[in-house]
Amino acid sequence: MDRQTILVVGATSAIATACARLWAGQGASFFLVGRSPEKLGQVADDLAARGAGVFTHVLDLTRFEQHSAMLDACYAALGGVDIALIAHGTLPDQKACEGDAQRAIQEFANNGLSVIALLTDLANRMEAQKSGCIAVISSVAGDRGRPSNYLYGSAKGAVTDFCSGLRARLFKSGVHVLTIKPGFVDTPMTQGLPLPKLLLATPEKVAQDIVRGVEKRRDTLYTPWFWRFIMLIIIHIPGPIFKRLGL
Repeated sequence: MDRQTILVVGATSAIATACARLWAGQGASFFLVGRSPEKLGQVADDLAARGAGVFTHVLDLTRFEQHSAMLDACYAALGGVDIALIAHGTLPDQKACEGDAQRAIQEFANNGLSVIALLTDLANRMEAQKSGCIAVISSVAGDRGRPSNYLYGSAKGAVTDFCSGLRARLFKSGVHVLTIKPGFVDTPMTQGLPLPKLLLATPEKVAQDIVRGVEKRRDTLYTPWFWRFIMLIIIHIPGPIFKRLGL
């Protein structure tokens, strides 16, 4: 059996690394993309030790003009992409963004525009090969803007809507698009935040859901599963009540 070829963007994130380890157990080959050469090397070494074929590429995804060269290198290395996991992003300081328009724009670019720009180029390539799955990590925060993180939520909401249209566009070409909406996940990005432990998932649990969602060609994946119902309640709270809750 041929190895699955997998592009992982934001490969040093806890969720992406956990997904890659599961796929490595299935004999996959990887093209890993991240900003930190040191962290990227550590992930690559870990996957190689598990028997995976691994290529790496260092890139700041906000350098939109460099996306095409990265994808050229990916296709040259792997020969094609069976699965693309788009997992890069940051968790902005909402208060800091409220007081600094330039910072707000930069964080929106990190979490929204860079994903949309990358997907535009990647989708065209996968459409030409007429196969594969693009799995994109968005967030439950994109379902409704809340005072505590509306900058992050608006960026993820843009990603979710973009993926919805992209999924419909690529359907006839045989390319599937999966939108992933994690809730609270215990990662370095969320360290220090006052998150309820009952709702806090491990990266490994989320990764299991993602790998299963890719296999089953799900359209939208809330992970853990109960976030679908939590967000269903949140998005249906009437506006006059919602703005007083300060969620």
